[in-house]
Amino acid sequence: MGPVNMRLVEQARSIFAELGYTVEGNGPEFRAERAWKVVHVNTIIERGQLPPSSTDDFHCFVAQPEDADALEDRLTSVDPDYEWAIIVVDGDDYQVERAPPGPRVSA
Repeated sequence: MGPVNMRLVEQARSIFAELGYTVEGNGPEFRAERAWKVVHVNTIIERGQLPPSSTDDFHCFVAQPEDADALEDRLTSVDPDYEWAIIVVDGDDYQVERAPPGPRVSA
């Protein structure tokens, strides 16, 4: 397992709590739940290992700016079966770098 950045873990937990999610679990991987939606949150990913695919899962990866591009490249190349997003935390600020696709609209 890669090094655990506890500040990043606490920031990730805080972000989801502020968004109205109930946060469950300790450590660099935890679960955030709001209404019907459950998000599996990962703040570190060991090189080459991503969470297993599951069609009903939502995964959010929380990364620092210097790790975000490589993480997105890895996820894009693996193309897991679950929806995924990346939140980039820079100091006390964060932004959604990549969000799951929205609902499809047909004309």
